[in-house]
Amino acid sequence: MTRSISILGATGSVGRSTIALLEAAAEGEFAVEALVAGRDAAGLADAARRTRARIAVLADPAGLPALREALAGSGIEAAAGEAAVLEAAARPADWTMAAIVGAAGLGPTLAALRRGGTLALANKESLVCAGEIVLREARAAGATLLPVDSEHNAIFQALDARDPAMVERIIITASGGPFRTASEAEMRAATPEQAVRHPVWSMGAKISIDSATMFNKGLELIEAARLFPVPEERLEVLVHPQSAVHGLVQYADGSLLAQLGTPDMRTPIAHALAWPRRMHAEVPRLDLAALGRLDFSAPDPVRFPALRLAREALRAGQGATTILNAANEVAVERFLARRLGFLDIARVVEGTMDRLGNPPVPSLDAVLRLDSEARAEAGRIAGQIGLAA
Repeated sequence: MTRSISILGATGSVGRSTIALLEAAAEGEFAVEALVAGRDAAGLADAARRTRARIAVLADPAGLPALREALAGSGIEAAAGEAAVLEAAARPADWTMAAIVGAAGLGPTLAALRRGGTLALANKESLVCAGEIVLREARAAGATLLPVDSEHNAIFQALDARDPAMVERIIITASGGPFRTASEAEMRAATPEQAVRHPVWSMGAKISIDSATMFNKGLELIEAARLFPVPEERLEVLVHPQSAVHGLVQYADGSLLAQLGTPDMRTPIAHALAWPRRMHAEVPRLDLAALGRLDFSAPDPVRFPALRLAREALRAGQGATTILNAANEVAVERFLARRLGFLDIARVVEGTMDRLGNPPVPSLDAVLRLDSEARAEAGRIAGQIGLAA
């Protein structure tokens, strides 16, 4: 039986990996309903032609003429703009990949959830910004939410959902990023080129910077608290530079279950795409003998304050996690534009959290207003730090 598929974030690394799995699948197994991208009209048109999608949508309206020209004669519908993105996300599909990076993915994610079906979530910011709202919408629509981040997908695979009371702790692993062994002075002088040079994973610029600061692990801690039945104090992070063990679950009987694999996003995507079954994926197999060793260590809270800030936000509440995410996005943008130092990213986030606290966010509109307020405040703080540097 053919399953209909939509991909939100089709030209990003997760979207491209998803399309690669669809192309390798048996003829007639999947049919692509909608592909959504940000500004890459040429990349979106190419993906739409290759997958024979019914509609291709750009978030940026300025790219619509180029998209229409690239799709001319294909029979594929082209559209652009915020409303078109939301309409595409809401189109009937059995399975949707939510992979739009940042808070921009929140609206399309909710639109997809509200029509039910299965949502594969690669946009961790949706649960960070508005986790309570996202989970409420999923329950109301009877939607199935599957984690795609390699760490959360690993935990999902190792977790015995039949008896969550027997789970003692959940462990998320971190590669440590490019500055795992760097001194504080080296990190202070780090350039964007150095920070995006991840030693293991191939990712976009924003996610790579989050890995370098370890804010990605902070966001993943918050996401794990939303997804899994374990309180914050029983969520842990371990630095594991080989990136072979992606997540672990400790049980009351002493058993420690782990999911291992090569650092390739096609593995967790394939798991979510085929769930509750499995499918073949052309990914390198993990060779433990060749790897030789698995190292683990506790993260350094001085050089990487992001984990502390994420835990503080999680304990405070939904408003604080919304602020943390927004401030981090602004600070990363400033760093990539060379208007802020690498270590100043955490300073901006902490300053924004201190100033705005934890206001209530009972609705999506409240989340978006707070997100906007936090971005403005983070911009002011970043500007002050940048002028003082």
